[in-house]
Amino acid sequence: MENLGGFILIAVILIILLILASCIKVVPQAQAFVVERVGGYQGTWGVGIHFKAPLIDRIAKRVPLKEQVADFAPQPVITKDNVTMRIDTVVFFQITDPKLYTYGVENPIMAIENLTATTLRNIIGDLELDQTLTSREIINTKMRVSLDTATDPWGIKVTRVELKNIIPPAAIQDAMEKQMKAERERREAILRAEGEKKSTVLVAEGRKESAILEAEGEKEAAILRAEAKKEATIREAEGQAQAILALQQAQADGIRYLNEANPGSAVLQLKSLEAFTKAADGKATKIIIPSEIQGIAGLVKSLTEVGKEN
Repeated sequence: MENLGGFILIAVILIILLILASCIKVVPQAQAFVVERVGGYQGTWGVGIHFKAPLIDRIAKRVPLKEQVADFAPQPVITKDNVTMRIDTVVFFQITDPKLYTYGVENPIMAIENLTATTLRNIIGDLELDQTLTSREIINTKMRVSLDTATDPWGIKVTRVELKNIIPPAAIQDAMEKQMKAERERREAILRAEGEKKSTVLVAEGRKESAILEAEGEKEAAILRAEAKKEATIREAEGQAQAILALQQAQADGIRYLNEANPGSAVLQLKSLEAFTKAADGKATKIIIPSEIQGIAGLVKSLTEVGKEN
C-alpha cells in the first residue's frame, strides 16, 4: 500500500508539472496570441514568455503580424462601353489589431476577396475599355483606398493593390494586335522617310560644301597666280629700271671723266667717229660724215693699212 501511495504521489506531481509546463507559452517575433478566459477575450500576448491559467485560459488564435499577399483569381467585369473582360488582382495587407482580426469577420481572406471583386466591378463600370487599359495606377489607388477603409473594422490595413492581368475578349485582342501592327508599320514608314530625307539633305550639304571648297580653292589659286604675275612684273620693271639707271649712270660717268680729262679736238673727233661706227653697226649702206671728222677717218684708215703691212 505504501508503494502504491508513493507511485500515485509521483504521478500526481508529474501531472502537475506537465500542466504547469503547458501553461508557459513563448510568443515568437512578428506574431501575436489572442487569449480567451472561460470563452471570453482575456488579452493579446506580444513577443516573449507568458503564463496562462490552467484549464480556464486558452489561446484562441495565433495572428501573424507580417505583411501578407493575397492573389485572387480573375474576376469578370464589364466596362462602361459593355466590354466584358477578366481582371485578377493582388492585395498586400497587414494585420494591425489581432483582436479585431479575430472577432471582426469570420473569414478575413474570403471577405477581402469578395470586397475586392465588388470594388473592382464598381470602378471598372465607370471606365471605358481604353481608359481601363491605360489607367492602372488610378484603379490601383482607388481600390486601395476603398479596401483600406472597408477592412479597418477588421484590424486589417491594405497597403497596396495591383492589377496583375487585364484579359480582354479574344476579338478585341485581335483588333488591338492589328491596330498595334498598323501603328508599328506607320512608324516604320515615317522613320524610313525621315531617314531618306536626312540622307538626301546630308548628300546635298556635302555636295554644296564640296563645291564651296572647290570654288575657294580656285579663288585662292587665281589670287596666288595674280600675285605671282604681279610680283614678276614688278621685279622685271625694277630690273629694267635699274639697267637703264646703270646705263645712264655709266654714260654720265663717262661724260664726267671726259670733262675732267679736258680732251682736245682730235679726241672729240675720234669719239664722234666711234659713235658713227656704232650707229652704222654694219647695217647702214651709206653714212654721211661731217667734214671735220673726215680727216681723222682718213688718218685712221692709213694707220690701219700700215698696221696690216707690218
